[in-house]
Parts: sequence; C-alpha cells; structure tokens
Amino acid sequence: MSTTIKPMITLEEICIEAEKIRLSNPNVGDKIVSDIYANAETIARPAVTKKATEARPWDHKLDDILTSRLFGYPIMLTLLSLIFWITITGANIPSQMIADILFAFQDQLLVWFELAGAPSWLTGVLVLGMYRGLAWVVAVMLPPMAIFFPLFTLLEDLGYLPRVAFNLDNMFKKCHACGKQILTMCMGFGCNAAGIIACRIIDSPRERLIAVLTNNFVPCNGRFPTLIAIATIFMGGMVISELQIAVASLVVTCLVMLGILITFAVSWALSHTILKGEASSLVLELPPYRKPQFGAIFYRSLIDRTTFVLKRAIIMAAPAGAITWILANIYIGELSIVGHLAAWLQPLGYAIGLDGFILLAFILGLPANEIVMPILLMCYLSSGQMLEFESLEELQRILIRNNWTWLTALCTMLFCLLHWPCTTTLLSAYKETGSKKWTFLTFIIPTTIAFTVCFLVAQTARLLHLV
Repeated sequence: MSTTIKPMITLEEICIEAEKIRLSNPNVGDKIVSDIYANAETIARPAVTKKATEARPWDHKLDDILTSRLFGYPIMLTLLSLIFWITITGANIPSQMIADILFAFQDQLLVWFELAGAPSWLTGVLVLGMYRGLAWVVAVMLPPMAIFFPLFTLLEDLGYLPRVAFNLDNMFKKCHACGKQILTMCMGFGCNAAGIIACRIIDSPRERLIAVLTNNFVPCNGRFPTLIAIATIFMGGMVISELQIAVASLVVTCLVMLGILITFAVSWALSHTILKGEASSLVLELPPYRKPQFGAIFYRSLIDRTTFVLKRAIIMAAPAGAITWILANIYIGELSIVGHLAAWLQPLGYAIGLDGFILLAFILGLPANEIVMPILLMCYLSSGQMLEFESLEELQRILIRNNWTWLTALCTMLFCLLHWPCTTTLLSAYKETGSKKWTFLTFIIPTTIAFTVCFLVAQTARLLHLV
C-alpha cells in the first residue's frame, strides 16, 4: 500500500503568492478590511440593542459630512484658516506685552552692567546680542505656540483629526506616502520641530522618513510674521487700504497651499527614488466623538509641546544672538564683517531675486526663523544690534530705501517658505532618525528647492522685463 505525500508549501512561497495577488489587485487590502468589517457588522447586528442603534445616527450623519468629497475639504480648510486667524490675531497683544517686559529688563541689565564696570564688548555680546536675541525668540514664538497647540490638541481630543487623515489618505497614497502625514504637517504649522516629533505616529519607517524630510514645507509660526508683514506691505499695498488685510491673507494662504503642493510633489519623488515603496494601508477606525478633557489638553499642548519646543529654540538662539552682534561690531576697514559677508553674497542673492543682506539674514537666522527680520533691519541700518520695526509703514520705508521691489518681496516670501529648517528642527530630525544622512537631506532638499524656485521666478521676471 503506497501513500502519496503532498509537498509542504513554505512561508516564502506563500509570501510570493500574496505579493502577486497584491500587485494584480492594488486594492485587495482595502477589500479585505471592508469584508472583515461587513462580516463583523452582520454578526453583531442581532445583538445590538435598540437604544444603541438610536444613538448612532448622529455620529454617522456627522461623519457623512466631515468625510465627504463635497464638504470634507472645505470644512477642513475653513477650520485650519480659523485656527491661523485666531493664532495670528490673538498672538499680537501677548507678543507685544512680553516684548515690552523683556526689553524693559534689558534696559535694567544695561544699567547693572554699567554699574559693574563691565567692558562695552562684554555688555554687547551678553546683553545686546545674546539676551536680545533670546527676547525676540520668546516674544515671537511663545504666544502663537500657546494658542496654536491647544487649538490643535482640542481638535485632536474631539476626534476630528482622524477624519482629516481619512480625507487626505487617498492623496498621500497616490504619492506612496501615509495619510497620517497630514497630522504631522498640521503640527508643523505651529512648529516644524514639533511636526517632526509628531512623525512617530506613522508606523512605517519609510513613510515616517518621508514625513520628516518634507515637514519643513509648511511654514511654522516663526516664519508667519515675516510672510504677513511683507505680503501686507507689497501685495496689500497694491490695493485700497480697506482690502489690504484681505489681499495679504489671500497671498499668505496661497503660499501655504504652494507649500502643501510641494510636499505632495517631494513625497512622490522620494517614494520613487531613494525611498521606494508602496503606500501602507491605513486601516483607520474613526474614533467616536468625545468631550474634550481640558486638563489633558492643557498639559499636552503647553507642557509637552510648547515648553519642549521653546526650550530647544532658546538653546539654539542664545549663541546666534551673540555671534550676530560680534559680526556686526567688528570692522575690517570701513565695513563690518556683516558688510563684507553681504557683499560676498550679493551676486548669489541677486541671482535668486534677493540681495546679499537678505541672504545673510537667513543664514544668520538659522538657529531661529524669528530673528531673520531683526537681523535684516540691523544690517540695513548698520545699528550693530537687532532691531524691530515700530510700524509697517516704517518697515516699508526701510525696505524701499534699500531697493526692494515686488520681485524682491515675492522671492523673499518664497525663500522664507521653502528654505532650510532651523537648527531646532534639524536637531529634532537627528533625534528622531538617529542618522546624519537623513538630517543632511532634511536640510539640503528644501534648500535646493528654495534656490531653484527663486532663481526661476527672478530670471523669468527679468527676462520678461517685469521689473
């Protein structure tokens, strides 16, 4: 009597066969998940009580609206715009109050240093350089973060952010990325360093790296003051005063949308080059809507996020203020070191629609985007210390006196949107990836895109004799 023994199928053969099925039907994962939930619903339906079925419809109806193609995206953009508006509007008065307090203390420090007989160079480095730089960073960063992060955390606690990820998952899937990346981008609007830390929610290491490398294309609150001021002066200045704020808001919104489009484009490019791979399936069970826990919101937004990011920014900004003061107050011949560096950078700055001083301000502002404009004013006015403009009209006079045109303004805003991350963000990227290679790419990718875009815009405008 003979027995036929069937050959065993190895795990490797099963994996190969499963991969063939997946490639022939890319939506097989979604179909499997859909069938599982359909079967679960069929099994559970007889056991569901009448009370439970009556409690569900309002959830379903709200989800039908928030996740629909017709209403989902407009609601999402409206809520995001509302958060921006509340953040920008609400941060003005606290920022000014904090600045007044900190700079009043600076005056007291100057008195104490004078009474102590400290040499002028030491007073300049420690007070007018280091302390003044720290004061700008705290005054500019703290109020927007203290408003934005709680609002963002509130949406998270209400259960709305998973709906946002659900809405945009299809777009990111086309880029072979993950829908959760939109959540990290939203966090990046408050601070790119926090956005990179938020990339931990993405399970796939490949997709997490894509999110880290592209987070800088959404402007953080440190870049918004520069974008808003320039847009109000040059773009808003082209219309009557009643429409200036509306036009400036539209310009900034368009810049934000451009950053999001570039995020999609770079994510797609990375997924087809150095980070090849298929998008992982986002099996997202939408959580129920719930009442916000304000104690938890306060702790997560202000303690975990705001304090953490601000501490890193202060650590990076302190030496930057001191170095900036030294460069502005050491003269070689008739020019300070700042003047010589700006002259050396002038050809490159002109090629991308800027000038040497603007490019130098962005370089010296590497530790914190908040100090870019004060450094630029210091350079233009040859004051030897960082300054703030008292009004937009005063800033406009200073910029126009230094040969700014609409092209300079546009290229400066584009460069501000797309240029390299601040050192706090780069440090966060290194902490999260543990790799110098990926940290370097986090720096070089936006830098290359910023120079390329500004160069094309500037040369096209000049070729067409628009300036």
